[in-house]
Amino acid sequence: MPGRVSARASTASRVANKSSSQTLNSRRTTASPAIAIPDEGPSTSLRVRICSIFSDAQKSTAGHRKLAVSLRKVQEACCYEPSQRQKQTQVEHGEDDFNVEVARCVIRLMSVKKNEGAGDRIVRFLALFLKRASDQDAAVMSGGTEVEDTQSFPETPSTRLTSHILSILISFLGSKEKVVRYRATQVVAHIINSLDSVDDDYYHMIRMGLLKRVRDKEPMIRVQAVLGLGRLAGNEGEEDQEDPDSDNDDANGLLQTLLEVLQNDPSADVRRSLLLNLPLTPTTLPFLLERARDVDPAIRRALYSRLLPALGDFRHLSLSMREKLLRWGLRDRDENVRKATGKLFRERWIEDCAGRPKADDGTETDQAAAPSLSGLLELLERIDVVNSASGNGIAAEAMKEFWLGRPDYRDAIGFDDTFWDQLTPESIFVVRSFNDFCKEGDDGKFEALGEEKMPEVTKLAFFLQRYTNNLVNSIRNNDALSENEQEEDTVEKEFIVEQLLHIAKALDYTDEIGRRKMFALLRETLAIAELPEDITRLVVDVLRGVCGSEREFCGVVLEAVAEVHDNVMTEELKAEGDESFHSARSELSSDTTPTKSKGNEDNSEIDETKAMKEIMINMKCLHIAQCMLENVGEDLQQNVHLVTMLNNLVVPAVRSHEAPIRERGLLCLGLCCLLDKALAEENLSLFLHCFTKGHDALQVSALHVLCDILSTHPDLVTADHVDPALKKSVYKIFSKGLKASHTPEVQSVATAALCKLMLTSVIRDEELLKQLVILFFDPACKENAAITQALSYFLPVFSHSKRENMKAMAAIAAGVVHTQINLADELDAEEETVRVNVVGNMLVDWTDPRKLVIPGVASAGWDEAGGKGVMGVDGEIHLTLADSLLERALGPGCSREERKVLLSMSGKIYVSPNASTEKLQAVTDLFAEAIDAKIAPDATTRNGLNKVHQALTKALGEAGKVQPNMEDQEVGQGIADGLTIPEQGSDVEATKMEVDDDQTTQAQETLLEELLDDEDGDS
Repeated sequence: MPGRVSARASTASRVANKSSSQTLNSRRTTASPAIAIPDEGPSTSLRVRICSIFSDAQKSTAGHRKLAVSLRKVQEACCYEPSQRQKQTQVEHGEDDFNVEVARCVIRLMSVKKNEGAGDRIVRFLALFLKRASDQDAAVMSGGTEVEDTQSFPETPSTRLTSHILSILISFLGSKEKVVRYRATQVVAHIINSLDSVDDDYYHMIRMGLLKRVRDKEPMIRVQAVLGLGRLAGNEGEEDQEDPDSDNDDANGLLQTLLEVLQNDPSADVRRSLLLNLPLTPTTLPFLLERARDVDPAIRRALYSRLLPALGDFRHLSLSMREKLLRWGLRDRDENVRKATGKLFRERWIEDCAGRPKADDGTETDQAAAPSLSGLLELLERIDVVNSASGNGIAAEAMKEFWLGRPDYRDAIGFDDTFWDQLTPESIFVVRSFNDFCKEGDDGKFEALGEEKMPEVTKLAFFLQRYTNNLVNSIRNNDALSENEQEEDTVEKEFIVEQLLHIAKALDYTDEIGRRKMFALLRETLAIAELPEDITRLVVDVLRGVCGSEREFCGVVLEAVAEVHDNVMTEELKAEGDESFHSARSELSSDTTPTKSKGNEDNSEIDETKAMKEIMINMKCLHIAQCMLENVGEDLQQNVHLVTMLNNLVVPAVRSHEAPIRERGLLCLGLCCLLDKALAEENLSLFLHCFTKGHDALQVSALHVLCDILSTHPDLVTADHVDPALKKSVYKIFSKGLKASHTPEVQSVATAALCKLMLTSVIRDEELLKQLVILFFDPACKENAAITQALSYFLPVFSHSKRENMKAMAAIAAGVVHTQINLADELDAEEETVRVNVVGNMLVDWTDPRKLVIPGVASAGWDEAGGKGVMGVDGEIHLTLADSLLERALGPGCSREERKVLLSMSGKIYVSPNASTEKLQAVTDLFAEAIDAKIAPDATTRNGLNKVHQALTKALGEAGKVQPNMEDQEVGQGIADGLTIPEQGSDVEATKMEVDDDQTTQAQETLLEELLDDEDGDS
């Protein structure tokens, strides 16, 4: 810091060829005896004045401009010839003296630590002064005329001062002291970013030095290095753009290095600095936008709040990139990132489309544009609302943020008759998003606004009828066209009808006239065979809300199904009759007799067309039935319409020889089984057969149906009277699905379904649980993100949710370790696999009884007076784990590596006297046998075994005094799950959960500390 001499200042001063031993304030300071500070000579008036300026600059940034002016005056007095009015006494020092004194102050900065704010203020002041001095010197040398780009920059006192300072700082870039490297890199970076030009010789030296600092082990140094290199890369990139034919390998190498650092540097500060300082070029833009998926939320927020607004017109981005940026930002797990994305969409992107107000000279102003419907429609068009608003698209979420943050658009928007007569995909989506926002936003705060601007139900029904008729006519016209004629694009018309149905789904049907009009329209629309499946599904959903009861709803839908079937068959029979009439007339008028082969060919073509038509009819009817079944929850046998549909439509479809009809019939049958337990029990074996013999898509459907049926009717596999063969078949299906590595979709669906069923205790099987644990650590499933995500949630939640689950996990632990060791031996050396000791630590953590969650019983052991209390922990779970591990380790077939892992796991178990004496004694004997047999391979494992053995001996003595009686203690569900509450005043020395007067829970001992201690011992 200026005004103070440090231990490292002597080294720096020797580099600067100094001979004085005084500080900036001309005072001698004490230093370490090991550091010899050279003599700097007597103090001069120039030194005192410069030191005074730097001393004031380190106090506050408020007066930096005035101080820079003062220092500039000193420089001018030393570097330029004085005028006639100046006294000769003021010109007693030259330019070299000024440069030496300024460099002396910079050297004193090298030892100032990062957390000292004075150091940062001196760096800013120095950069400000060099920038101001360079500009003024350039103006003096140019004589008021601008210097062309082709001319070389003249040598001035400021450029010589800059070169002198850089020559000193470059030698500090490789210092062994991290503080010196940090300050030197920081000053160099600030100088580069504040000046327009640097001497070529120093440029290459700076570039090389900063490239080395990019690989520095200290993140704070790497941050400063990339700040300087970002400016260098920007200048070199501009030169390459001006001369695209140039082969500048150095520039490309620098840019590639920075992009690699941006992608791979472990420090978030380094990546963030590069994100905000790299030049925006077509080469760097994809890498910068890629940071929207960075692991650090601050980087993601900086991208949306700083980089993208400064990028310019978003329309220069590709359509896919716009959609990705919106989806990633609005669905980010960090709330600040979501807010920044919403602000970007509703303030910056809408302004690019609506256009900012222009000043008198034609330039755009910073004022926000007035609400513009055309700008909003263009914005939706730019994000491809037709595709991004359907399914899992992002348009709906983006418009929700838009309406929430733009009250001016909410008030200015209006939907008159002209608007409804000329609907486009963008305009109808504006209406739908506005209606959804008014219905759902802020607990109904904007419902009155929505009712004011939206049309009534009857009027909307007429609009829906008009656009539905347009769509159907277009579809029929396309069907009637020949192969060479151009078909009309119906995608946009389908989208308009879909959005109208979404709006109708959210309307209030208390208006009886409007309800009847909508009911008649939907009933008529549902009977149109040419209607696309997505629209059919929406029609059924809206019809469910219009109808009063499920029985009425089912009757209406089945009438529409029958009408679809009858209308198509009637048209087909009529076409056959006309065709046979014309055929008979042609035969009578013909002079020749038609051959038999020609008649057979015509008949075969007719039969094939008829068969295809019949398949399409049945598929349409089954789809309508499927949509209906997804909207009902009433018992199947209580609804005569559902029984009729099952017998006349679903069962014949299941027995059909056509694969598409049979598969859709199975889906409908599965939905029917959810409504009737007896039907599900009868057809359970059918779905098992479909999985065994079916193709991949049918296997996925069968797994979904089986999971839904077992979740709805768990008694089918959990009841005592269940056929063991059927239960075994169900388990075998899931086991086979877990092993289907050749079909990742089937494997992921089987994993997710089994996890759901095991979490709800529908399926309890240790062998299946073992398969799930092994699958979690299997390197072959690393690429299947669905499996990894499902098991990452399932395994800890399953283990810590119930006592029975934790016991099951403890029972399979030894087998999992054995399988993992065998798997590691079979894999190639190049394949990455999870280390076995990591697997063991996770198994110990999943079976830790202190992490058992028992809802409603957590306060059962607390003192009623509000004082300290004790909550017992079931000690038998880890004893069971230790029993299985030691039995395996002491057995004959255990390898050395496996034994090491098993004993390491045994040394990390939690011991509590809250267990049966027999169990404690048995496990104690096993530990004693393992210690006596000396099977522990290293000292760390032996210490762990001895530690647990001592704890077991102590717990065994305490268990003889205090015996928990689980049958006599009744504290609700907690006892059923194995939570034992010791009596007040009992002498329990094991780990306990204590609550003080402030009700703060503290753990005296945690499993994490034990694991860390053991890992330190292993290292």
